[in-house]
Amino acid sequence: MKEPISVMVLDDEAIVGERLRPVLEKAGFQVETFTESPKALKRLEEKKFHILVTDLKMDGPSGLDVISYLKEHQPDTQAILITGYPTIERCRETEYLNAAFVTKPFKLEQIVKLVQGAARNLEKLEKKSKPARRDYGREKPSDGIG
Repeated sequence: MKEPISVMVLDDEAIVGERLRPVLEKAGFQVETFTESPKALKRLEEKKFHILVTDLKMDGPSGLDVISYLKEHQPDTQAILITGYPTIERCRETEYLNAAFVTKPFKLEQIVKLVQGAARNLEKLEKKSKPARRDYGREKPSDGIG
């Protein structure tokens, strides 16, 4: 990707964003953090984010609600869902939305690796969406007829 990869971190516990921001920025990502899902959704209307890292349970729209919004409005955005309440149902919902699933407590390095993997997925998607390169200016080799 040519432009810097932008990451939104959404968690109602401010400490999560405070801890993730510096390690993700050190890894080369542009990071914005939010503690309220309505404010995050408003920002998503204004700006495209490449990767979302979100908590599941929050006041207002849940992390799954935010991911659902993204899949409708920014379908290439990669999502990582963090939860302290892992259930088979949540895991299935996350899988259905094509998002990664991480349980709390987590290690910062674990999230960085997932974000780096999401960035690689974006690069693969970008390569697939580019039309095949054609070289119309080259002469074709002679087949001996003529």
